[in-house]
Amino acid sequence: MEKIILTGDRPTGRLHIGHYVGSLRRRVELQNSGEYDKIFIMIADAQALTDNADNPEKVRQNILEVAMDYISAGLDPEKSVLFIQSQVSELTELTFFYQNLVTVQRLQRNPTVKQEMQLRGYSDDNADNKAGIPVGFFCYPISQASDITAFKATVVPVGEDQEPMLEQTREIVRKFNSTYGETLVEPDIMLPDNAACMRLPGTDGKAKMSKSLGNCIYLSDPADVVWEKVKGMYTDPQHLQVSDPGHIEGNTVFTYLDAFCKPEHFELFRDAFIGKKVSFTFNSLDEVKDQYRAGGLGDMMIKKFLNSVLNDTLEPIRQRRHALEQNIPYVYEVLRKGSEVARAAAAETLADVKKAMKINYFDPGVLDELIKEQSEKYSK
Repeated sequence: MEKIILTGDRPTGRLHIGHYVGSLRRRVELQNSGEYDKIFIMIADAQALTDNADNPEKVRQNILEVAMDYISAGLDPEKSVLFIQSQVSELTELTFFYQNLVTVQRLQRNPTVKQEMQLRGYSDDNADNKAGIPVGFFCYPISQASDITAFKATVVPVGEDQEPMLEQTREIVRKFNSTYGETLVEPDIMLPDNAACMRLPGTDGKAKMSKSLGNCIYLSDPADVVWEKVKGMYTDPQHLQVSDPGHIEGNTVFTYLDAFCKPEHFELFRDAFIGKKVSFTFNSLDEVKDQYRAGGLGDMMIKKFLNSVLNDTLEPIRQRRHALEQNIPYVYEVLRKGSEVARAAAAETLADVKKAMKINYFDPGVLDELIKEQSEKYSK
């Protein structure tokens, strides 16, 4: 069996560093590993429309933003298929067939769906409010299953918050195969290997980095904007004086350092720990944490170091993105070609699904057999 990856993002805004450490960085590594036969990266505009139907222009404009973020972060159109979900109509047809295999009760139990409903004000405690949920939004786990199975994905790299969604896909695959015969591929999840990357908190310390909450650092943010956001980051509310012992747990600055810091950064950015009254020499993040816990290390020093670390990662991405901004036709051509490749792959799966369900009436040979069968029935 081929090793195939399918993953993607909703185009509701530029991608942020939570996307980067949660999945995007890993996608680039997997792409360059040579271990996978095919890699499909989807811009999920149809899913984005499930709760943005009244503002399609927002989705349309952000398709380009996400595509540029993808390529500037290192996704190579020569190695990965970058495509737009809505341009692969076979996905919609598969979703329709899969809807018959999932109950309303099962969708309501999906933890990811419940969380997303709460974020959008569809509270479980308010029956009238729940009744206002768009059907497309409510059913998007089924659409996601369609996306994954259409490309026969064996691996789906996502953050831990998407694990319930992937389990729903596996349930659909098992239900389809048990009903119609072995047809679909059951995918495995690939979670981030760095615990800090499982779910990067927002700059305000809230559990999730979110565009709607305004607590993001975007991949395309200029260096001065990154510094302003880092300066305002949530740290330890009990660390009032530099001399006070500090807490690492729940301290957003250290969570970000866990996700981004590399050993070479301590030599590159040693100046961050030199101040008017104190000077430190650190060779590892553990040493920084120990000093912070003991007291004497100020939040601003830690933030200066984090700012340097983040910009070391983001500057090459910003430069590549600037070049793409000067060549927009190239970006759209990548998406057009990728969508054609994706549609051809999805069409093969759809044909297999229709064959398994015995609704491929006009396939070569099938119609002749059907006519023969029915003619014999009525000739008796």
